[in-house]
Amino acid sequence: MRVYILLFNARTNNEGIHTIQIGDRQKVLMFQEEDDATRFAIMLEAQDFPEPTVEEIDSEEVKAFCEKADYDSELIEPGQLALPPEKNVEQTDWDQESEGSSVADAKSDSKTMAQNELERIRQQLEGLL
Repeated sequence: MRVYILLFNARTNNEGIHTIQIGDRQKVLMFQEEDDATRFAIMLEAQDFPEPTVEEIDSEEVKAFCEKADYDSELIEPGQLALPPEKNVEQTDWDQESEGSSVADAKSDSKTMAQNELERIRQQLEGLL
């Protein structure tokens, strides 16, 4: 099955995959619909993330990557409303400027959007359902 994931610096030596931290675990979101992944990417940008790229990939490749990196994965089905966490990690494992050659998980910097802006985006997304 083909899914959509979010990458930073896609197809470069400094490629990073977006993950969500839950406790001490990292989770990669796999979107079944490109539109859902794009909406999520726009919400990340609103939280001052670097611009992510929506990439189509085989779900088995993502699962193999997650197993190797000891990450979890979650399939986001069509119509399922996925929202970025309100609180972001302060330090990422991925450096936007780095010339490194490994795929590292990219997480948010410490900036967060105003609560009313987040609520506005939620209402817009819920209106799409």
